[in-house]
Amino acid sequence: MKKYLTLLLVVILVYACQEKQAPDFFQKYDETQALEKQQEHQNPRMKFKLFQSKYLNMNEVFKPFENELENFSEEEYNMLKPLIIEQNIPSIQKSVRDGQLTYEKLTLFYLYRIRKFESDSTKSLNAIIALNPNVLNEARQRDQERASKRIDQNKVYGMPILLKDNINTAGMPTTAGALALSENKNTKDAFIVTRLKEEGALILGKVNLSEWAYYFCSGCPLGYSAVGGQTLNPYGRGEFETGGSSAASGAAVAANYAVAAVGTETAGSITSPSSQNSLVGLKPTIGLLSRVGIVPISSTLDTPGPMTKSVMDNWIMINAMYGYDPNDSKSYNYVDRNYGTFKDNLKGKRFGIIKSYLQDSVFNANVNIIKEAGAEIVEITPPQVGLPGFLTLLNIDMKHDLPEYLKNHTDPNVTVRSVKDVVDFNLKDSILRAPYGQQLFDGIVADTTTVEQLQEIKKTLMKNARQYFEALDTENLDAILSINNYHSAFSAVAEYPNITVPMGYKKSGEPMNMTFIVKDKEESRLYVLGNAFEQLTKHRKLPKNYE
Repeated sequence: MKKYLTLLLVVILVYACQEKQAPDFFQKYDETQALEKQQEHQNPRMKFKLFQSKYLNMNEVFKPFENELENFSEEEYNMLKPLIIEQNIPSIQKSVRDGQLTYEKLTLFYLYRIRKFESDSTKSLNAIIALNPNVLNEARQRDQERASKRIDQNKVYGMPILLKDNINTAGMPTTAGALALSENKNTKDAFIVTRLKEEGALILGKVNLSEWAYYFCSGCPLGYSAVGGQTLNPYGRGEFETGGSSAASGAAVAANYAVAAVGTETAGSITSPSSQNSLVGLKPTIGLLSRVGIVPISSTLDTPGPMTKSVMDNWIMINAMYGYDPNDSKSYNYVDRNYGTFKDNLKGKRFGIIKSYLQDSVFNANVNIIKEAGAEIVEITPPQVGLPGFLTLLNIDMKHDLPEYLKNHTDPNVTVRSVKDVVDFNLKDSILRAPYGQQLFDGIVADTTTVEQLQEIKKTLMKNARQYFEALDTENLDAILSINNYHSAFSAVAEYPNITVPMGYKKSGEPMNMTFIVKDKEESRLYVLGNAFEQLTKHRKLPKNYE
């Protein structure tokens, strides 16, 4: 009997000493019924084949934060909500300065909130691909440093930021949503990430995107990647498109998963998801922000840019990221031109609009608001010019630019070295790696356009696009007004910046944005105009199921 009692005691002690297992918050669910319903959607790009990632284990993603989150209660979360939800950077910094908040608590709040919604199968947005395992330690460090210095309220210092997962970030994978880059785990920071860290920002994690920045499959859903699954729009999960390719940069910020996010754009990939998620998005002049360390489509057109809940936050983010990078051929030293201040209104401004757009009731209502504020509206008729060779430009740029990135900016364990390598890799298991096909990558491989022919295409594209916007000069306009990403391709090849600002919602609840387009290197003008419009209208609303 004594022998058995001893054995029982040993078993009890071993069990008691075992590390306490945290519950699995993230469970796979049966998505069959939801996918069947999705096939009834009128938009063919919304006929999803799957929602959940077959690659990610979100319990593993959250594992570094188990202990801290266990001690962060729902009560504390609810107490902090008024200080954080929908608040801009200056307001959050004030709460920190007043002792109501710390950078550590701010970061814990976002981690808790992400887990809360992303582990709920009825609310998950499939937004997160990776989290920075050291972010809480970094937040504590910011709190310690803050004690000995005064932090400007218009700075990103201590602010948790999410990055699109095509932006290299030390300590986290950079996949562009592609399983071909799943081993891209050890890279140096992209130039803009280094700048954010120098300014004291906290890189919270990486977010989902349309795979290869939506230059991969044809007619496939926006926001899908083999790594991250199907990103969903918080204003209507499975009902409204997320926009893309910076899909989860939009969805995550709209749902208040972070203070702000960084997206990238070739032609519409910031403007589109910002519009679809009722955010402010800036597509800057090519070269204002470095592209080094970012998975490319086109060295001619690519640019990162901030996606935020307010114009003020957007301006703060751009100031934290810009800087001359000698390793980027298009980088330049920004010279701020005086187009006014954030105290300015729209009185006396001249805006060009295309008359047919007034048939849109939301756009029309906002144009009337702008008129009543004292601005002058000028109806314009852009010349009938096309963009011949636009897809060829993307094909040939990516054929040359992607190998350059793969050679110089990836983990040695990444084996693909060209677009053709990626195509061949995916063919080995196309159901998992490319369920919607890879038609655009096939087109890149097949395109035989020469570099000399490409140069002529580039010249024609820029000439036509700048001619399209000639009213900026001929009518002495402050900006041309557009809807969502309607003019993204023209803006891209003209290399003109634009800012998109919430202008309301359709009857269905789907967000819509007013987009301001100006000439190159006039970002300051965009911020003055965008802020004045935002303060005049204040359209943005938090998605109702993410309060």
